[in-house]
Amino acid sequence: MNIWGMDIDTEERNSKRAIGIVPQEINYDPFFSPRKTLELQAGLYGVPKGERRSMEILETVGLADKADAYTRSLSGGMRRRLMVAKAMVHSPPILVLDEPSAGVDVELRKQLWNNVRALNKQGVTILLTTHYLEEAEELCDKIAIINHGEVVLSEDKEELLSRIEGKEIRFRLDRPMGDPAKTLVGFCAEKAGQRSVIVRYNPSETQVGAIIEAIQKAGYGIADISTTDSDLEDVFIQLTSA
Repeated sequence: MNIWGMDIDTEERNSKRAIGIVPQEINYDPFFSPRKTLELQAGLYGVPKGERRSMEILETVGLADKADAYTRSLSGGMRRRLMVAKAMVHSPPILVLDEPSAGVDVELRKQLWNNVRALNKQGVTILLTTHYLEEAEELCDKIAIINHGEVVLSEDKEELLSRIEGKEIRFRLDRPMGDPAKTLVGFCAEKAGQRSVIVRYNPSETQVGAIIEAIQKAGYGIADISTTDSDLEDVFIQLTSA
């Protein structure tokens, strides 16, 4: 097995150095400052003092102003960011994030997402494990779904989202439609207000153009169209519910 082009059996030390790990559990010395924490971590990895980037890394994760504060005084979100900083002291090309936003509020989660995006733009490959499907959909280019310990699928996010079997489209008409099920025979249609109709369909079997044509043939004008996009949760349920 290779990690960043290095065989883990013959180049064990170097292959390990290619990875930075951000554990799910927050671990830190409450009496150390973030700066000292990174300096110690860099020393453990054998990074020479002249090559250490402690303040640069703290700036990246938004902790430069807390560099010399006691770590115990940091908020939960700041401690999470410090864990990311610790994993970056030896400049690994691969960063593994294990549930990085577990237990944090929405605002802190967004901050962490911004940090992850910034690291990725710098060329760092991010491997993210998460139970938050919104997080995976927001951050990942490629997604693997694990069910009962087995990888059931691994592919690009856009391809994965295209697997959704059911979509819905809402039409706002120029006037009320009596019974959509009778008017749009062959389609799964229902009322959604006085002048609105929702049609549920499978993109692999039905084209939107056919639905529009059926509505127009029935004598109705279409004032507006909106769709509900598929999301990762829909795909996940479809792949794991069997």
